[in-house]
Amino acid sequence: EAAPRIYADANLPSGGVSFMRCELGWDVLFVVEHEDLRRARDIEHYRLARQLARTLVTLDRDYIDDGAFPPGEGAGVIVFRAPDEPRLLEQLARADRTLFRAAGAGPLPLEGRKLCWPDDQGDTHL
Repeated sequence: EAAPRIYADANLPSGGVSFMRCELGWDVLFVVEHEDLRRARDIEHYRLARQLARTLVTLDRDYIDDGAFPPGEGAGVIVFRAPDEPRLLEQLARADRTLFRAAGAGPLPLEGRKLCWPDDQGDTHL
């Protein structure tokens, strides 16, 4: 079973990235670790995640804008909404179980789609 391939935006805490790598076994590209990517614009991250075939994981709600970030042009986006790091880790673990490691999940389970986790009603919205 291949590890989920993730493009982690700069606004994710490093603790969350360590959790993805060490606890969940995800293959994570963390933009903060790449000097040339740190200051890239959001649209550049969106396009690069697609080119690299990685699901974009972020806390940045700007990515919800379908006009600026057309879903069909993306490799998949999860915008997490966590008030603190412990809650974020819970959400990441749930995404691992229910999305990335679900039966029949492909390498890009959200290709062409976005997910807000959780949405305004507290639900996960596809």
